[in-house]
Amino acid sequence: MTQTKIAVIGGSGIYDIDGLENSEWVEVETPWGEPSDQILTGSLEGVEMAFLPRHGRGHVHSPTDVPYRANIDALKRLGVTDVISISACGSFREHMAPGDFVIVDQFIDRTFAREKSFFGTGCVAHVSVAHPTCPRLSDACETAGKAAGITIHRGGTYLAMEGPQFSSLAESKMYREQWGCDVIGMTNMPEAKLAREAELCYASIAMVTDYDSWHPDHGEVDVTTIIATLTGNADKGRAMVKGLPSLLGGERAPCPHGCDRALEYAILTAPEKRDPALLAKLDAVAGRIL
Repeated sequence: MTQTKIAVIGGSGIYDIDGLENSEWVEVETPWGEPSDQILTGSLEGVEMAFLPRHGRGHVHSPTDVPYRANIDALKRLGVTDVISISACGSFREHMAPGDFVIVDQFIDRTFAREKSFFGTGCVAHVSVAHPTCPRLSDACETAGKAAGITIHRGGTYLAMEGPQFSSLAESKMYREQWGCDVIGMTNMPEAKLAREAELCYASIAMVTDYDSWHPDHGEVDVTTIIATLTGNADKGRAMVKGLPSLLGGERAPCPHGCDRALEYAILTAPEKRDPALLAKLDAVAGRIL
């Protein structure tokens, strides 16, 4: 058994955790650069917590420029075991209305201007992201969300676009009608892939703010409307987070789905061929296996 430490990566509108005891903003140095911001640490109902504002306080990082590798590495260095990603998203489904939450279980990655792996020349690894989110962690988010009175949908495919512009009407229709996506956002990739490489359980909560541009009765995405919905969603998100410690508990058994053992057979580079400089950078995310 290990100690549970829950991290929340907060997207647009969520910059802290209510009720956090012994809270402190800490700086974490990583070999991948600086994280998005300092990390708020503390405890909630006796369970250790960490909170990282994905865009930085004041929303200073665009989706493309978020330092995803540094963020995940920093959480791993702090001893985090479980990561809850909360982000604002558009919806492709009528029944997934603004104000609702969607527990994402699949992704289509359309980003192209981001570093997507901790590994590379000198230490090659291939992890499986067939099932990129942790069912155990998603179960807890669903239970906590419903207890907080949130309309929450279990399961959905998240289209990760590069941004920062929103979709064209043609793109929106294609993602919805031909690709079968349920929500669209700009930040869960490569975040989910990196969390898997770092052997962290990861759950993705999409807070619906709009219907993207496909909906005939809503027109194109309007930022002022999104911001108004964000305010209400942020309160719901914090209420959901407050219910997680009691559900996950202070002690943690190995993940039944193997998230915490994702690197077990993933590294292919022969030990004598591995680059020492890269190995040094991988000390946190892959130290268990290396």
